[in-house]
Amino acid sequence: MANRRAVGNPLALAVLANLLFEPMHPYELGRRLKETGKDRNIRYNRGSLYMVVEQLRKAGFIAEQETVRDTARPERTVYALTDAGRDEMYDWMRELVSRPEHEYPKFGVALSLLGVLDPTEAVDLLRLRGIALESEAAGVRAGIEATKKMGVLWVFLVEEEYRLAQLDAEIRFVTSLIDGLGAPEYVRAWQEAFNEGKKKWESSSDQGER
Repeated sequence: MANRRAVGNPLALAVLANLLFEPMHPYELGRRLKETGKDRNIRYNRGSLYMVVEQLRKAGFIAEQETVRDTARPERTVYALTDAGRDEMYDWMRELVSRPEHEYPKFGVALSLLGVLDPTEAVDLLRLRGIALESEAAGVRAGIEATKKMGVLWVFLVEEEYRLAQLDAEIRFVTSLIDGLGAPEYVRAWQEAFNEGKKKWESSSDQGER
């Protein structure tokens, strides 16, 4: 079972990890997250970032180091990682890396209820999904190659490699699913089940009207 965190927002982990290298103010943290592509894996906006920073401060994981005053910009508070914050970051990372955790993706919900769709419609929809997945995978693959040419160390691309592996796996799964849904024996079984269900619904509706 996952540990209950004082600040459980994944954005908090990204903040702690970035402050491990040097103290920063929230504006710089947001810029770093965007530049390194972390905004693709962690949803946040300026308001949520500042809120998480404040939560981490209250939890004792980060502390105000100094206030920077610049005539061209409003004053900004620079935050540094505390010893407790460093311990929390490493403990959280070790948990996430070592322990698989079941997630609840929306596509998983759709798959669990896929039988309600007519096989022909389901196949058409999955083909559209397949096209979108192929396009996304091509974009990720191109991004990885471009970044590698810039000399970026491979470990900083592992989240994109993982994303690409997931996309490729889903493409294979969707292709196989399309074949299964289009098989005559499945179409025939679905139509029989649908007709049987329709009869039961009509029968119950007639009884309700009496």
